[in-house]
Amino acid sequence: MAAELESSKCLSGLLSGLAQDTFYGHPGITEELLRSQLYPEVSLEEFRPFLAKMKGILKSIASADMDFNQLEAFLTAQTKKQGGITSEQAAVISKFWKSHKTKIRESLMNQSCWDRGLRGLSWRVDGKSQSRHSAQIHTPVAIMELEIGRSGQANHSVSMVIQVYTPTSKAEEAEVERFYGDLQDLLELTPKKDVLFIIGH
Repeated sequence: MAAELESSKCLSGLLSGLAQDTFYGHPGITEELLRSQLYPEVSLEEFRPFLAKMKGILKSIASADMDFNQLEAFLTAQTKKQGGITSEQAAVISKFWKSHKTKIRESLMNQSCWDRGLRGLSWRVDGKSQSRHSAQIHTPVAIMELEIGRSGQANHSVSMVIQVYTPTSKAEEAEVERFYGDLQDLLELTPKKDVLFIIGH
């Protein structure tokens, strides 16, 4: 089956598929789809490591945003590695990157831009005096809820921040158990889809 994996045309198609899935976020580009369309004669067991190797190489090139001199040196090193790539495969990868470098870079730049904003904020601060029977206040003293999302879109995420005073090592066991019991009750009231941060003092 090695001959099928050496096909330049198939490898070029595979790299395009990987780019669609990895950099452009197009759904539906699955392992089985790539194998059945490009390497139907190759078993899944043989195809998987080949796919992983090509994906790793492509990600390395893209993450480093290699120029053509860096690319040549990188691919040459890959051909000399045990279990690396052939010179024919290196030539296909080089040609692919030279043709798609700008588009992939633009896609990665767009993905790295933070375009979310704060859509809602609510908070509660508990002003409690220190108990006569305890050296610390263990109930939550501040709870803040942040609603974050892209403007104009219905989808959003909620982050919950809870500030608490935690028992010290000198606290009695019953006090520690009461603290964690109260905290667990609070956590159970927090929707599972929310992102939760607990800040202790």
